[in-house]
Amino acid sequence: MSRIRVVIVEDDKDWLRGLSSYLGKEEDLEIVGSASSGRSAVELLERVETDVVLMDIMLSESPEGIWAAAEIVQCTGAKVIMLTSMEENELIFEAFKVGAVDYMVKSNFTEIPQAIRNAYANRSAIHPSVAAKMREEFRRLKDLEHEVRVKELRSLLTPTEVQVLDLIEKGHTQTQIAEIFVVSIRTIKVHVGNILRKLGGKSSKEAAQKAKDMGIL
Repeated sequence: MSRIRVVIVEDDKDWLRGLSSYLGKEEDLEIVGSASSGRSAVELLERVETDVVLMDIMLSESPEGIWAAAEIVQCTGAKVIMLTSMEENELIFEAFKVGAVDYMVKSNFTEIPQAIRNAYANRSAIHPSVAAKMREEFRRLKDLEHEVRVKELRSLLTPTEVQVLDLIEKGHTQTQIAEIFVVSIRTIKVHVGNILRKLGGKSSKEAAQKAKDMGIL
């Protein structure tokens, strides 16, 4: 029977010893090496044929594992599973961005053998707890992107244009708005033209609805 070759990258000697012993009991798994830093892990993978790497994300009290994972993914065919005692959304997101196939919390160590088999067989599925964190991070990034977009659009509009949009959204006609501002209808049409150029849309009502939906009004 072909055995899956595994390298463990971990700077906690007790955890490394315990995990090695635990995985050593699996007949289809073989621990072919270990490293305690990202750089030594990359050097080890240059010498040792490996199928799956279990990479501690925090090495020397920094997320060095992410850098090492990126190097290993780019330079070898090994699958990388990130192991951590932390469930931080940004770290999870970064781990998958560099090419990790799975991300597991160390307390779920009983699931690690099957995760290794899944990675080896290209059947890795994101753990439910991690998937939830990923969704949270995507929502956060989406909200952040929306906030930036709103700020950009708001900075393009003058205070008068925002007032004109607000009145349009409330159902006022351009003639009525001209009377409210005590200006000519031509002046209001110029404002509306500038608004459409900045926000887009086929009509002033469409632009006003867009501004409302985005939270500008």
